[in-house]
Amino acid sequence: MNCVLKVQNTGSVGNVARTTVAAVTISLIALAAVGAARPGADKGPTMAPLEQYLMANQADEVAQARSAAPPSISDDAAVLVLDRNGYETAVKGKNGFVCLVQRAWFSGLDDTEFWNPKERAPICFNPQGARSVLPTFLKRTNWVLAGATRAEIVDRTKAALAAHEIPAPEVGTITYMMAKNAYHSDRVAGPWHPHLMFFLPRMDVAEWGANVPSSPVMGAGSPTEPWTIFFVPIANWSDGTADAHPPMNHKM
Repeated sequence: MNCVLKVQNTGSVGNVARTTVAAVTISLIALAAVGAARPGADKGPTMAPLEQYLMANQADEVAQARSAAPPSISDDAAVLVLDRNGYETAVKGKNGFVCLVQRAWFSGLDDTEFWNPKERAPICFNPQGARSVLPTFLKRTNWVLAGATRAEIVDRTKAALAAHEIPAPEVGTITYMMAKNAYHSDRVAGPWHPHLMFFLPRMDVAEWGANVPSSPVMGAGSPTEPWTIFFVPIANWSDGTADAHPPMNHKM
């Protein structure tokens, strides 16, 4: 999505503490991936020059993308890299997983860092996610590179949802965001925590026991996205080292 995707709860999923993940997105992407705006200044009302979002060395981008998941998964995954025409396949995969480094527009459509050119959030989609969720983010990337404003992207997303052109996530959709070298947002100023993200059709996050005291699960949804995302922090980064500062609450 923190993402992946970055996300935040909205009124549609309950009156709970606001949460963001960088989408991944962490974003990622943060992830981060859907939700309302986070506190803080908007990181630019429009897109920065494209060069600021691109990585100079494709090999470095491939290596960073693979860091989203343990080598036992990412070594055989397909890897996408961003160029001026969108995400392109740099490495063909063998196991159905797809890894890439998400940029800030994978974030929630209302996220204040939607255009932040510094975001680099490795994320790895399992086969179900690569088929049913990733195409939506790739389409958004194409809109961005074609010069669409954020308002236009929101309108196009709403229209695609109304026309049933965006599918619900397949059963079993999961993404890995375990990269120690991620930059999820200026608020996090680096990686958040290693975590897994589960994409489900729209639902009440309370059904997962999310966003309540002592629960390890965080959840978020948005009326402009076709899914609800659940975030589960885990103990180790993809290189096997422990997260030295595991989250003690739901703030991201």
